[in-house]
Amino acid sequence: MTPTRGNEEIEGRSYKDYAYSPVSVSSPSTVNDTPPVRESVELDIQRTSLRTNDRSGPEDMTEKGSKHIQFLAAATASLSVAATGAMMGWTSPVLPNLEKNGGPLGSPISSEQSSWIGSLMALGAIFGSFVAGYLGEKLGPKRALLSCVVPYLIGWILVASAGHVAQLYVARLVLGLALSIVFTIIPMYNGEIAEVSIRGALGSFLQLFITIGFLYAYAIGPFVSYTVFWILCAILPIIFFISFFFMPESPYFLLRRGRRDEAIASLAKLRSKSEAAVQKEADEIQVILDEAFKTQISILDLFKVKVNIKALGHTCALASFQQFTGINVVLFYLQNIFIAAGGSISTDVAPIIIGVVQILASAVTPVVVDRSGRRMLLVISGIGETVSLCAMGLYFYLKEVQQADDIVDQISWLPIVSLVIFIATYCVGWGPLPWAVMGEMFDPNVKAKASGITVSVCWFLAFLLTKFVSNIEQALGNYASFWMFAGFCLVSVLYTIFLLPETKGKTLQQIQDELNGVTSTASVENGMKK
Repeated sequence: MTPTRGNEEIEGRSYKDYAYSPVSVSSPSTVNDTPPVRESVELDIQRTSLRTNDRSGPEDMTEKGSKHIQFLAAATASLSVAATGAMMGWTSPVLPNLEKNGGPLGSPISSEQSSWIGSLMALGAIFGSFVAGYLGEKLGPKRALLSCVVPYLIGWILVASAGHVAQLYVARLVLGLALSIVFTIIPMYNGEIAEVSIRGALGSFLQLFITIGFLYAYAIGPFVSYTVFWILCAILPIIFFISFFFMPESPYFLLRRGRRDEAIASLAKLRSKSEAAVQKEADEIQVILDEAFKTQISILDLFKVKVNIKALGHTCALASFQQFTGINVVLFYLQNIFIAAGGSISTDVAPIIIGVVQILASAVTPVVVDRSGRRMLLVISGIGETVSLCAMGLYFYLKEVQQADDIVDQISWLPIVSLVIFIATYCVGWGPLPWAVMGEMFDPNVKAKASGITVSVCWFLAFLLTKFVSNIEQALGNYASFWMFAGFCLVSVLYTIFLLPETKGKTLQQIQDELNGVTSTASVENGMKK
C-alpha cells in the first residue's frame, strides 16, 4: 500500500497523523539493508511496502491483536515506581523514631536534621535527571530503566549500615538518582510502547504504582524494626529488575538505531500480532523518526524552536503546580502531621488509610483519562485540593492560633477527612497527568532532554518545599503552609482552564500544531467525521 496525502488510512490512522510534510532522507539500513538512495519519504515507504508484500497479505489489515502485553510491559516497568514510592514513604514512619530515640544512630536527631533527610532525595533527583536523559538516549528506555537498580541497592546498603546521620544524607542523595531515572524514563517508555487509544491510561501508571509503594511503606514501617523495614524496601527494585528484564524494548529506540528486525519483533509482541501485520506501523514510526532526527539536536536547540519552548513551558508548569500542591510535604511527613494534629485516629493507622485512598483514587485515572480528557480531571483535582487544604489550614488555625480547644475537639475528625479528600483528588488529576502529558508533547528527538529538564524542575521545587516548609511552619504555624498550598492549587485551576491545551486522543502532529497556533488538517478531518 502506498501512503497518500488524501483520506486514505494506514492501520486506521491517516498519513498526516505521522508526518508534517515529505522530507528527503538518506538511510543505508533502515529498510531491509538496501543501498542508500536519496528520495522522498513517500517513495521510501512505497518501496518498503512493495518489498514486504510477500510477508503482509490482506490478513494484516484484519488482524486485531490485543493490548494485554502493552499493559503488562507498562505494569512491570512501573514496579520501579512502586520501589520509588516505598523509598519516598520510608521517611514517614522512620523520622519520628529517629527524632525520638535515634534508632541505629544511637542518639536522637533534630528536626533540622530530619528535614535534610526528607529533602536530600529531591536534591539528588535534580542532578540525576540529566544523567537519566542521557542514559535514555544512549542505552534505550529499557536498559536505562533497568540501570536504576544500581543506585537503589547502593542507597539501601548505605541506609542499612548508617551509624551517623551524615551517612543517611548520602544514602538519600543516591536514592534520589534512582528516583530521577524512574521519573524520566517511565513516561518515555510507556508512551512509546502504547497505542494512541491507551496512551493516557499507561501514562497514568506512574501515579498508581507510586501510591502502591507509599502504602507498602505506611503499612509496614510502623510495625517492624528499622532493619526489617529497609530489607523489605530493598527487595522491591530486585523484583522490578527480574520482572521487567523479559519485557520488549521500545520500538522507537530500536528503529532509531537501525535495528529494524528487533523493532518488528518488539511491535509484534506488544500488539499481539504477527510480524507481517506490524510492518506498516514500523514504516510509520520510521517516518516520524526520519523527520525528527534528520538533524542532530543539542539541549540548546530545545530553546530555539517555538513548539519545543511552549511544550517545555507547559510540562514545567505542570510539574511545578504538582509540587506546589504540597503533596511531597504531606507524604514525607504524614505521620508528623497526624501527631501535630492530634485527633481520634492512631498516628500509625491514619497513614495506612491515606495509602489505601491513594491507590483507589489512582486506579480511577487510567480508566477515565482517555474518555474525559486531561484538562477536566486537572480542574476537578485542583478544586478538591483547594477545598481540602483550606479546611486543613482552618483546623490548625483554630488549634494553634485561636486555641479553641472545645471546637477542635468537636472537629477532631477534620484532619483525616481533609487529607483523604486531598489525596483522592490529587491522585485523580495532578498526580498522574503532568507525567502523562510530558510523554505526549515532545518529538522523539528532544523527548529525553525535555523530560530531564522537567524532572529536574519538579524535584528542585520538591527539595525547596520539603526542606524549608518546616521553617515556615515554625515561623507562622502549620495553618500558613496549608493555606499557601491551597492558593497555588487555585492558580493551577485557572492555568488549566485558560492556558493548557488538551492532548486527549490527539496525535503528536495535532498537539504540536496546536502549540504552534496552526489548525491541523488532521484535526479538521477528525472534526468533520464526528
